[in-house]
Amino acid sequence: MISFITNFTSVIESLAKVHRLLPWLIAYVLLLFLPNLITATFGEYYVDLANRCCLFILLAVGLNIVKGFCGQVTVGHIGLYAIGAVTSALLAQNYGLPFWLSAPLAILVTCLAGLVVGLPSVRLEGAYLALATLGLGESVRIMIAVTPALGSSTGIMMIPAPTIGDYVIESFDHYFYLVMTAAIIGIYFSFVILNSSTGRAFKAIREDVIAASVSGINVPFYKLLAFVISAIYAGLAGALFAHMPPGYLHHNNFTVIEMVTLLLMVVLGGIGNIWGGVVGAIVVTVIYDQTKDYYFYQPLIFGVTMVFLVVFMPRGIGGVIEQAIVKRKFIEKHEEQNLGTS
Repeated sequence: MISFITNFTSVIESLAKVHRLLPWLIAYVLLLFLPNLITATFGEYYVDLANRCCLFILLAVGLNIVKGFCGQVTVGHIGLYAIGAVTSALLAQNYGLPFWLSAPLAILVTCLAGLVVGLPSVRLEGAYLALATLGLGESVRIMIAVTPALGSSTGIMMIPAPTIGDYVIESFDHYFYLVMTAAIIGIYFSFVILNSSTGRAFKAIREDVIAASVSGINVPFYKLLAFVISAIYAGLAGALFAHMPPGYLHHNNFTVIEMVTLLLMVVLGGIGNIWGGVVGAIVVTVIYDQTKDYYFYQPLIFGVTMVFLVVFMPRGIGGVIEQAIVKRKFIEKHEEQNLGTS
């Protein structure tokens, strides 16, 4: 398995040397055939599951920026997701805005909310910051649940699907192309951010706030920037979720259980590891869907799983694979050196 991943990584690196976008374009073209393959093999329902995987990939990658890159403990990410979803749904339903206009406006509103959620990070850290963000996230859900204009207990129904001209994107397989494109672009830009000076500032803050501040990094600015970038991902995922068939939102889509599930995706994949977050999002979404008949036991199962992961596999799947690849390359290099000297 590790040998396959090592060879696969080498192929990707070779393609990236030709052009840095070439591996992404090849992956995008290959994924275009996925809905037909899934429908022929498993059925149309699993195309809807693939759509939800793409949405959670966006959320997990966004959460990894603020939690994995910048080291800020936030438990209010699902509240930003809710703000993006409800804002886009209401703009489309009440004002007749098309998805292509309501979604950017929803992202803008979510960015402002992300700024508010990030403000406690300037003064708070660790468990105190987690409690503050949890309170903000839950207050969003409660406000949606008790406000008739935001859907209240009945939810928001008949949210219009995105359109291109006269064509309505209302089937699961056609919607896949929309969410998959957003997920690919989201993953690509998270790598761009990680390898930029902004990403290096995030990592410096994560490792040591005082040392980063002494080095001249504007710590409060970069902390807030991490929350805002993360909110862009959450807002986009929320808008895509609102307009996804069957076009229905309810405040129960944004509970603490969903937040724990999202955290599990990041922890399972590996905090700070982008591809690990993608793998974690896919694995947990599939398990969540296949165990929904045991809904009352899911929080217990996911909570205990997260505790065991933190204790026995703190770097997650991505960290374990990364360590195995480095170890294998180290062994291969020494074997080549020994053959050269013998």
